[in-house]
Amino acid sequence: MRFQRYMTGVAMAALLTGTAVAQTPPQAPAAAGTLNPAAEQAPSAVAQRPQFQLADGVLVTVNDSVITGFDLRQRMLLLIAMTQVQPTAENIPAIQQEAMSALIDERLQSQELKEYKDLVVTDEEVGEEITSMAQEVGTTPEAYLSFLEQGGIRAQTLREQLRTRIGWQQLVGGRFQSRARASKGAVDAALRQVSEAASKKQYLLGEIYIEAARVGGQQAAVNGANQLVQQMVSQGAPFQAVAQQFSTAPSAARGGDAGWVVEGTLQPVLQTAMDQLDVGQLSRPIPVEGGVYILYMRDKRDGSAANMVQLKQVMIELPETASEADVAAASQRLEGLRPQLTCDSMLARATSEQGLLGSDLGEADVQNLAPQFQQVARSAEVGSVSSPVRTPLGLHLVGVCGRRAGGATAPDVRQVENGLLRQNLATLERRYMRDLLADALVEYKQ
Repeated sequence: MRFQRYMTGVAMAALLTGTAVAQTPPQAPAAAGTLNPAAEQAPSAVAQRPQFQLADGVLVTVNDSVITGFDLRQRMLLLIAMTQVQPTAENIPAIQQEAMSALIDERLQSQELKEYKDLVVTDEEVGEEITSMAQEVGTTPEAYLSFLEQGGIRAQTLREQLRTRIGWQQLVGGRFQSRARASKGAVDAALRQVSEAASKKQYLLGEIYIEAARVGGQQAAVNGANQLVQQMVSQGAPFQAVAQQFSTAPSAARGGDAGWVVEGTLQPVLQTAMDQLDVGQLSRPIPVEGGVYILYMRDKRDGSAANMVQLKQVMIELPETASEADVAAASQRLEGLRPQLTCDSMLARATSEQGLLGSDLGEADVQNLAPQFQQVARSAEVGSVSSPVRTPLGLHLVGVCGRRAGGATAPDVRQVENGLLRQNLATLERRYMRDLLADALVEYKQ
């Protein structure tokens, strides 16, 4: 709930202060323009209350709940206020579609919440959320709600949305928290991926994904994406708020923050766009199967982060002048021993047999290791023991006992666990919503 509150506060702050944002023209084939990072804290002001006509009466029924023309207009006004997307003849249909989809989802969530009698969101919880939103823009709850009223938005509209969102997040968290926790194997695999990515080019991305099925087809998704890009580049609509309201990617809850993305892990068309975008640039719409992406290049790095590895060894000393027969005999002995060794047993085994030396090499940057050890350190699986490696000192069995990305930007185990938890919860929530929608009776009246 914290991020939702922050983004709503950001949008309201802009309406209160009326700050404008300067933009620059396109600078690259994939780029639509450059976004000013300050736009995320100070988007441009709305010139006047939006004017558009909607039919009165019941528009849609969702099981036993109705959505009226008034409900839809209120949600559209709230969506415009939150995102700072200026309503035009071209983008009103997309705003209306997104508002209607959000209302249908909210009705289903509200109906589901009624099945859990013990889950009650109090007026105090909703009030605390509004108070926090107001404080973040430097005003009082009364002034905050009054400002919404001036834009044609009833305070009750915001309260209802907040009540359902708070309850839904509590329900999803309580129902799926244990299932969403990442296993040790998943965490270890994610840490290995981070480590392997340390030497590759990386991109800090913002993303907006417009799902074609949600907005009426692929062409509608492209048209809507074009309108959003124009609003963000030309009108200063803040990327984070737009992503949160219009994107269907899991990152939407974080304002489109996709985090650091490693070179080669996305679809080729998205990789091409990333390579062409400079830091601060927003892409033109990028059609893919099933929808359209908009990418925002927040930062780039060349993959110079340290790749740290923990090593242990068992060795037989052999001078460089040792005969081929001596080397072959030592190699045969170590190869016979290797299947019996693990990182936990290497040192004990070395001390128990004559002619073997064992040592814990500790943790080191792969680049600082002896050249003979670097290939093993980079490519061997964690927990494995290498074939004999020849150095001027002798023959070595090298155990790779741990690997991680180093440097200030490298995530630790807790960060990886939390990231996987968020991803898993988002996946389970999407499935939950798909099931509710599949079982629902949704009828459009007009």
